[in-house]
Amino acid sequence: METFFKILRVAVEGGASDLHFKVGAPVIFRISRQLVSVECPVPTEEWINTVVRHITPPHSLKRLEADREVDFSYHCPGVGRFRTNVFQQRGQFALAMRHVKSTVPSFEELGLEPILAKLAEAPRGIILLAGTTGSGKSTTLAAMIEHINANFKKHIITLEDPIEYVFEDNQSVVEQREVGLDTQSFAHGLKHVLRQDPDVIMVGEMRDAVSMQAAMSAADTGHLVLSTLHTTNAAMSVGRILDFFKADDRDSVRRQLAGTLHAVCCQRMTPTVNGGVTPAQEVMINTPTVRKMIEENKLEKLAAAIETGTEDGMQSFNQALFKLVKEGRVTKEAALEKATNAQALEMNFQGIFLSSGSRILG
Repeated sequence: METFFKILRVAVEGGASDLHFKVGAPVIFRISRQLVSVECPVPTEEWINTVVRHITPPHSLKRLEADREVDFSYHCPGVGRFRTNVFQQRGQFALAMRHVKSTVPSFEELGLEPILAKLAEAPRGIILLAGTTGSGKSTTLAAMIEHINANFKKHIITLEDPIEYVFEDNQSVVEQREVGLDTQSFAHGLKHVLRQDPDVIMVGEMRDAVSMQAAMSAADTGHLVLSTLHTTNAAMSVGRILDFFKADDRDSVRRQLAGTLHAVCCQRMTPTVNGGVTPAQEVMINTPTVRKMIEENKLEKLAAAIETGTEDGMQSFNQALFKLVKEGRVTKEAALEKATNAQALEMNFQGIFLSSGSRILG
């Protein structure tokens, strides 16, 4: 195990975000979004099996045997905490580990939009952080929780799979429950959470109709619910939520969602000029206009509402990327690669701005 601990230490010291181990292949670090092989002994099947037995929590071993894959959080003393996935490929165990920093970064350190602080201060409703895997949703969510913790006297309960950032009570009281260890599932934890007198509920991920229905019920009764969702833009998130439900239930769910949704923020990690990454964030706030579109099932018009809702704090991906380029933080090439509509963004750089109706604005 000494070699394993040394690899983890080198990864953290070298700024690696992720580590990959599989039998018969070099250990791989992800540094600044790039995969880099490491000079160390090539993992054998016996070595990886030993590592898996050592780091997998007892409550997760049964799940690993049954499902052939499991998520958990591993803390290496003196090194740090790692979000870990053990899985099988070609009949052998492999590991993917993500280093989780011990302190939650601030909004400024993460380069988040200032509107997210205001959203985190909402008294009730559902706030969703959307994006693809690896887009920084969990870190942004943690920053919002820490903002509440540092500034407001609230009772915060989190449901996570696994726990990534560990929060220390500040102004708020924070209780963190890990799926598999402290509760059976997100849905099961959400079913009972309202009996625990929360003000703020954080759910690691919205995965099914049961979880979403419980979240809407909590928001309906005056709670703030924060969670993540796998979608590529904010406007698509409403449709993604409705897909959780049977067709016959979607009309009633849509009306309930229109009344409980507070905002959706979708982000894409974009390379910066200094070699790092920063999130480009699309923000949709449930204004009266957006609410009416959801209620009337005019979801195809949500993108236009986001684009024209800048006075309400909304912005599209193209608008976010345009601003990052103008601030000198991102190159035009990197922005165009991440844009929802690269052709429209190219026109923006040339001074031509078109609304969703192709009307020249200026």
